[in-house]
Amino acid sequence: MVVLGIETSCDDTAASVLARRADGTLEVLSSVVSSQIDLHARYGGVVPEVASRAHIDRIIPVLAEAMREAHVQRGDLDAIAATIGPGLVGSLLVGVSAAKALSLVWGVPFVGVNHLEGHLFAPLLEEQDVAFPLLVLLVSGGHTMLLGMFGPGDYRLMGRTLDDAAGEAFDKVARYLGLGYPGGPVIDRLATEGDLSAIAFPRSMLHDGLDFSFSGLKTSVVNYVRRHPEVAATDVAASFQEAAVDVLVHKARLAASQIGAVGMSLAGGVAANTRLRARWAAAAKADGRRAHLPSLAYCTDNAAMVAAAGLWRLAELGPTPLDCGVDPNLSLAALL
Repeated sequence: MVVLGIETSCDDTAASVLARRADGTLEVLSSVVSSQIDLHARYGGVVPEVASRAHIDRIIPVLAEAMREAHVQRGDLDAIAATIGPGLVGSLLVGVSAAKALSLVWGVPFVGVNHLEGHLFAPLLEEQDVAFPLLVLLVSGGHTMLLGMFGPGDYRLMGRTLDDAAGEAFDKVARYLGLGYPGGPVIDRLATEGDLSAIAFPRSMLHDGLDFSFSGLKTSVVNYVRRHPEVAATDVAASFQEAAVDVLVHKARLAASQIGAVGMSLAGGVAANTRLRARWAAAAKADGRRAHLPSLAYCTDNAAMVAAAGLWRLAELGPTPLDCGVDPNLSLAALL
């Protein structure tokens, strides 16, 4: 089985060709991502209209490059998968429209994929012996949630943010400090030069269930810097990051224990954070669980994860009707 995946849910135009071999293993034949960071940096965040127009310009070249790198022709494809939500509606429409058009012209099935489910398949792209149940922390600029994964398509939502996502808090703190966009990588880099115990920022809801709250932490950073304008940005970054990571890791360990997880996996853009990855690996080892840390390229938005989820959905549920629309507010609820 060979699947072409397309991902345009936000500001990355991505395409990938994924193969499932006879023994069931997955092989990424190509994964192409065209980033729009430079386009949006001047605005301090993603501008939906700018993003959708950039997708229109880039979708065909990105698809062509993915096919070329994979050394496949249209006759080699068994399906085309694309993200149908959640995300920016204009951006989603570009990828889904391209996928449906190719599905019609090339005569191959179309599969609509939930972007969040795609992230859950990231560990399977590089590891062929993933054991279940798996505790997954999906953490990005738009989402922060704990999920029990008992196998492909079998998920349990265990906790989620009640306000800001962790990645959103990183971006907002970076913006307030004048560090630019995207904020996560900048804070990650600055934190290596700061004292993570310099400022005692709060660990919100640390002992209150498995849900998260990061708005209070963000506000604490703002208030502290206002009262202490002379404070070093490196210490603020390190202390803020440590507070966020403390909560993420602590609650993940609790959730993993509740479901008897044999492994703990990170997913989403914030999974690229070096401090979170180090703390995650240490926590999993201490608890006798296997740590799954996808490569940085598979933490951020990519089409290989979409192709993997699409391949499984095609095998289990068949193709998606071509009259299926996009849903910018699509949740995991329908998959639970």
